[in-house]
Amino acid sequence: VVQLVESGGGSVQSGGSLRLSCITSGYTYVSYSMAWFRQVPGLEREGVAVIDSDGSTVYAESVKGRFTISYDNAKNTLYLEMSELKPEDTAMYYCAASEYIVRVKFREEEYNIWGQGTQVTVSS
Repeated sequence: VVQLVESGGGSVQSGGSLRLSCITSGYTYVSYSMAWFRQVPGLEREGVAVIDSDGSTVYAESVKGRFTISYDNAKNTLYLEMSELKPEDTAMYYCAASEYIVRVKFREEEYNIWGQGTQVTVSS
C-alpha cells in the first residue's frame, strides 16, 4: 500500500521558516513526480512546488526564491523548506505523488496519491 505521511507544520511569525517532510512508503519515486500543494478553506487547492524524477523542479510564482523542494532517496522523504514565510502562506499543505507521467505540473488531477495534510499558520 502506497502511503504519504506529512509532518513539520506549525505556527510561526511572518519572516520565519519551517521544513515540511513527507515520508513515502510503497512508492517508487525514481520514475515519477512528487509535489506539494496547499489549500485554504473555501479556496481551490493550489500547486506550490514539483520535483521530477530527474531532479528538475518547478515553483509557483508566489513562493519562488523562498521555498525549496527536495527528495532524499536514502530516507524516502520529500521535503519543502519554507523561508521568509508570509501570512498568505497560511494553509493546509499536502504532499502528492503520481504513478504516471505528469503533463501539467500544478494540476491536482495529475496526482493519484495524497497525504493527509499538515497545517502551516503564519502570523503577522
